[in-house]
Order: sequence, then C-alpha cells, then structure tokens
Amino acid sequence: MRITFAVSVLSATLMISSWLHAADEPENTMQIARNGEQPSVLGSSSNFVGTVRVDPLFAARPPSRVTAGAVTFQPGARSAWHTHPAGQNLIVTSGVGWIQQEGGEKIVIKPGDVIWTPPGVKHWHGATNSTGMTHLAIQEVQDGKNVEWLEPVTDEQYGHLQ
Repeated sequence: MRITFAVSVLSATLMISSWLHAADEPENTMQIARNGEQPSVLGSSSNFVGTVRVDPLFAARPPSRVTAGAVTFQPGARSAWHTHPAGQNLIVTSGVGWIQQEGGEKIVIKPGDVIWTPPGVKHWHGATNSTGMTHLAIQEVQDGKNVEWLEPVTDEQYGHLQ
C-alpha cells in the first residue's frame, strides 16, 4: 500500500497533536510545538519527483481548518500536479523555485514571495535545476482533504534544460 504525502503529513500532524494534548494542558492554554521535536517526513514518490522533505508545522484544530507544513525541495525536485479544495498560500523562505499553473508559464519564485493558488487550480511547484527551495504551505481542510494529488510533472514539463 502506498502512503501518500497527504497521509504522511496527516499522520505526522496527528502525532504532533497527540503529543501536544498529552501535555495535560487545558484546551484554553497556549501550546508550543518545539523545533526539533516534530519528525520530518520524506515526500512520497507518488506525489513528488526527486528528494523532498516535509516538516509538518500544525494540523487543523477545530474550529480552524488550517494546516501548514514547511517543504524543502532539493535541486531538480518538484511536486506532482495537484489541486487544493480550499486553495493554498505558499511563502518562499529560502532558495529559488518554480511554480506553474496548468496552461500557464513557469514562474520563478524567491524568498519573501507569497503565492495564492485558488481552489481547484491545477498546478505544481518545486526547486529549480540548480537551486534548492523551501516554502511554507498553508491550506485548509475541506471534506477531510487539503490536497488532491494528480500525475507527476514530467522532465519535459519541468524543463531540465532551462
């Protein structure tokens, strides 16, 4: 059975949530997930091409539906084509990457860039050929999902020679 990125991130975020609640703190008390205490997850080959590390930041805590993760792409790595049922915000934190909406041009993204992808828009994002890239991915869960994974981005679509 293949474990998808969404399941891996969900599992990791549920583990984080369980760890936080295990601290015996009341629900109305601020909670801190300490850096280094949350496990990183390797991006699934069914959802990414190349080497990708996902660091879950937080799961949705009702009534909120917002989830977030830090995703690091090694040079040449990228996501598969995908959509988000409630849209997605990306914040590039380091490196240089590319993003492309289906039917559009590939666009360079750099640290400090904030990208909004509307609900249902087919797209991909990742590192360039020669530079790794990290971004924060922030999206809402809708009907139990925050992403719909589609087919891989081919080398031709990615443009290894550009």
